[in-house]
Amino acid sequence: MTPPKPDLDMDLLIIGAGPAGLTAALYGARAGLTVYVFERGEIGGQVAMTDYVENYPGFPEPIEGPELMERMKEQATRFGAQIVYDEIERLERDEAHYIWAYGTDGTYRAKAVIIAVGSDPRKLGVPGEEEFTGRGVSYCAVCDGHFFKDQVVAVVGGGDSAKTEALYLTNLASKVYLIHRRDRFRGEKILEDRVRQNPKIELVLNTVVEEILGDQQVRALRVRNVQTQEVSEIPVSGVFIYIGHIPNTGFLKGFVELDETGHIPTDSNMQTSVPGVFAAGDVRSGSLRQITTSVGDAAIAATRAGEYIEKIFGS
Repeated sequence: MTPPKPDLDMDLLIIGAGPAGLTAALYGARAGLTVYVFERGEIGGQVAMTDYVENYPGFPEPIEGPELMERMKEQATRFGAQIVYDEIERLERDEAHYIWAYGTDGTYRAKAVIIAVGSDPRKLGVPGEEEFTGRGVSYCAVCDGHFFKDQVVAVVGGGDSAKTEALYLTNLASKVYLIHRRDRFRGEKILEDRVRQNPKIELVLNTVVEEILGDQQVRALRVRNVQTQEVSEIPVSGVFIYIGHIPNTGFLKGFVELDETGHIPTDSNMQTSVPGVFAAGDVRSGSLRQITTSVGDAAIAATRAGEYIEKIFGS
């Protein structure tokens, strides 16, 4: 079957406009490739929903996540990369080595593809979570924190994201419960120290959320202590959930190899199981889930993609 005439033809197609995607676009465009970046949602991915970034080299003072992503976008587009707002739903590789990308709004053909789709927040999966999403349940403190000014809220999670967002919420809420299922935290010690020293944060350790309670809005959490099995309620107006992420790779099943968690295995060149298809950032198996490692992956992926295009297509 002959594929339809593409709506856009390009050298390098990048899926995802987070740190990895925008960095790949920068490197690809500077190498003289025709580059299009496809994004289904907001430019910047998870970083665009982060209050402050303070561990990105070159910024001795913290920089707001959205500002950092806007700078990355401007840098990539200044060299000629173009951004298209469309969700890629399927990929295919034809006999002539081209990769076809089928989006919601169009069909696209590329000589190489870099997958930088990142991940979505993992859900608790407890009663009330779906019902009250947008009515007190949130996965983005920067997006929704202002709705809870001078109110009591909770953050669920034990990693750096949970700690960072709990600290951010202390600027808005009157009190923040930080609920973690273990008795110790993961991630950076400096963030843990700040959390423990903040008078607005109350730690609720060895505890899991079993139900989110409310009427029209969230009013409380039913929690259980995993050591004593004691069940109690914590009155809150909102709950922010940070318990990990799930890679956005559902559309790739059957096309590229995925590991048991849905991440994409690559070699050291960021090459996937499909020739001409590369992966970078959080979506890659073994990713450290840091901006710095994402941009490093992307620099390699874009460079190797350019070499692949030269080898296979001669330009």
